[in-house]
Amino acid sequence: MIQQLGVGVAITGSGSAIPTVSLDNHQLCELVETNDEWITSRTGIRKRRIAATESVSDLATVAAQNAIAMAGISPTDLDLIILATSTADDLFGSASSIQFRLGATKAVAFDLTAACSGFVFALATASQFIRTGVYQNVLVIGADILSRWVDWSDRKTCVLFGDGAGAVVMQASTSDRLLGFELKSDGTQHQSLNLAYKPQPKELVADVTVQEGSYQPITMNGKEIYRFAVQKVPEVLEKALFRANMSVDQIDWLILHQANQRILDAVAQRLNIPADKVISNLANYGNTSAASIPLALDEAVREGKIKQGDVIATSGFGAGLTWGAAIFQWGR
Repeated sequence: MIQQLGVGVAITGSGSAIPTVSLDNHQLCELVETNDEWITSRTGIRKRRIAATESVSDLATVAAQNAIAMAGISPTDLDLIILATSTADDLFGSASSIQFRLGATKAVAFDLTAACSGFVFALATASQFIRTGVYQNVLVIGADILSRWVDWSDRKTCVLFGDGAGAVVMQASTSDRLLGFELKSDGTQHQSLNLAYKPQPKELVADVTVQEGSYQPITMNGKEIYRFAVQKVPEVLEKALFRANMSVDQIDWLILHQANQRILDAVAQRLNIPADKVISNLANYGNTSAASIPLALDEAVREGKIKQGDVIATSGFGAGLTWGAAIFQWGR
C-alpha cells in the first residue's frame, strides 16, 4: 500500500446516545446517607443516566449512527472503527459487534482501553492511520456503562458515575484540523483508581489451581485523583498547544473529561480560560468515562454553540493513571 504523505485530518461529524433512565441526587439519598447539596457542592452533579436495559453496544451504535449521518457518509464508507471503553459487553471486545450493527462491512474494528482518557487516546490513534494514508474514514466512539461496576453502598463513588456514549467521524482532508496532541501515562499511581480483578481460587486437580472470578467495584482515592488532575491537565494542554504552535487565547472552547466541576474550574483558572469558554454537561450526566468528551462535544455542536472552524482544546484523564490532550478545529 502506497502511503500518501501530507494527508490531514478533519473531524466532520459527531453523535451521542444516553440511556432512558435518569437517577437524580434525591433518589440517591434512598441508597446512601447523602443529600443533594452535599453532592452538588462537591461534584457539580445533579443527576446521571443509568443503563437499565441498554448495553454498551446499543448506546455506541446509536451515537455512531448520528455521527455518520452528520458527516454525510454511509457506514460502508468506514475503514476503521475504534471503540474507547473500559466496560465492553464482552471481555474480548465490543467494537466488532458495533461494526456488524452499523453494517460497516469494510471497516476493521477494535477496542481501546485507557479509561477516562480513552477518547483522546483514540483520537490520536485514529489520526495516525489517516495521516499515513492507510485509511480515509475512521469512526471513534467513547462509550461506557460504569453503573455495572459501581458499589451502590459507597457514597464516595456511587454519586459520581453515569452511563452514555459519544462518537466522531474523522476523515482524510487536504487541510489538517487536528492541530496537536500529547499523551501521558504514569503506572506508579495506578492504585488511585481501580476496577480490579477479583480472583476466586478453584482447584482443578491435585496441585493445580486456577483463579476464577469477576471484578471488584470501582475504588478511588478522590483526593489523589483531584490533585493529579489539577496538576497534570493544564500541563498536558499547554504541551498540546505548543505542538499546535498556538496560545491559550486562541482557544474557542475547552472540553475536559467531565469528572468533577471543581476540576473543570481549577484547570480553566490555571490556564486563564474564561468560564464562558468551558463546556460542561456534568450536572446532567455525571462522569461517563470515555463517553464524556464526545457527549459534551456533540451536545454543544447540535445546540449551535460550537461552529465550523472553532478551535477546541480537550483533555481526558483517569485510571492508569493516564492523561492526554488534543487541539482541533471543528468541521471540514
